[in-house]
Parts: sequence; C-alpha cells; structure tokens
Amino acid sequence: MSSHAARVLIVEDDEAIAEVVQRMLRIDGYKTEIAADGAIALTLASSFDPDVVILDLGLPQIDGTEVARRLRETGDVPILMLTARDATEAKVEGLDAGADDYLVKPFEREELLARLRALLRRRPPRGTASLTFEDLVLNADRYEVLRGDRRVDLTQREFELLEYLMRNHRVVISRQQLLEDVWGYDPFADTNTIEVFVSNIRRKLEAEGEPRLLHTVRGIGYVLRV
Repeated sequence: MSSHAARVLIVEDDEAIAEVVQRMLRIDGYKTEIAADGAIALTLASSFDPDVVILDLGLPQIDGTEVARRLRETGDVPILMLTARDATEAKVEGLDAGADDYLVKPFEREELLARLRALLRRRPPRGTASLTFEDLVLNADRYEVLRGDRRVDLTQREFELLEYLMRNHRVVISRQQLLEDVWGYDPFADTNTIEVFVSNIRRKLEAEGEPRLLHTVRGIGYVLRV
C-alpha cells in the first residue's frame, strides 16, 4: 500500500505531540486525523476507517490498552503503540492488548516512518492453499489459524510471524532475519520485540495444553518443530 493513499489515525492526548506527528506524516503524503482521547478514537476508527492507528498508551478516560483491545474486537487494523516508558512491562501490556509494534517517546521522524511503512507494506500474492504443520493449520486468505479443531486468535503481527515460521518450518530462523523479513526494518528494533511476540504466540498455541511447536534456539533464534 502506498503511503500517499494511507489514512493514519493519531491517538494522542498531548496536543503538541499529536500536531508534530501529524505534520511529519502529512509531509510524507499520509492522510491523518487526531483523536485526543480513547472515546473519540473509537468513534473515528469507524468513521475515518484508518489503514493504521498510532496509539498513545497513556490516554485519559479510556486508556490506550483498552482502546487497542476494542479495536481488536472489531477488526485487524495495524496498531503502532506509543509509550513514554521504556520498560518491558509497558511494551508487553500494549502488545498483549493487540498492538502490532511500539515506539518509545521521544522518537525520530525517520523511525516513525519506517515503522509505518513496515505495517503498511503490501503482502506478496498468496494462493488459497493452507499451510500445515502437525496439527497446526494456517490459512492466509481467510486469516485463520487452527490448532486441531480450536481456532487461535492472533494479531496481525503474530499472524505474519507464525506464517513466516510455518513457511520455513524445521529451519532455525535468526532474530535478525525475522526483523528484516517480517518487520520490514532493522535499525530501530531490538530483539526483545520478537521475544514478546513469540511468547504471545506460544501461549495462544498451547492454551489448552497442546505440545510445544515453537521453540527457542538459545543465542540464535526460533524454529517450528516437534
């Protein structure tokens, strides 16, 4: 998807920060709307129909994590979370709520644009065939993952990460390769980002005590195997 056609909803209660972000994006051709609190954000998410949401974690009234959860209940719009806290707990909180990526304030313009491009990038054409590994089935056309007869609900980024690993099952994939091939960027990311997503996927795949399929190879990366 071209950035020049993309609509971005900026959810930020700090007016100065929201306006700076809006200027950054408009210069690059994005169409933008600003929501100063969670309630307005949920309304605009329906009327503005954004292609991506930039969501501040610390909002008045309805906080950012709750906004992310509600957005996830009604759709799969990519969510880029903003947080003033560089603590793992804050990042995990937002990612668990359904965010696809995060940025710690303050951030540079190029870093923000890189994250947005990665979230908005066009997927390569897919056929209708499902990917299968053991009792795990992923259908990209229907955006569906099954573990046996159980449906597994994943965020967009979790889905993309699992799809990549299933296409390369039994191959150990390095964290660096995942950052480049799945996230679509590298210079601004840290490997903790991947660890959080892998942990979430693993928890969802094993929610009913199923055997582990997604393994960590210490010091190297991850592999899908029995």
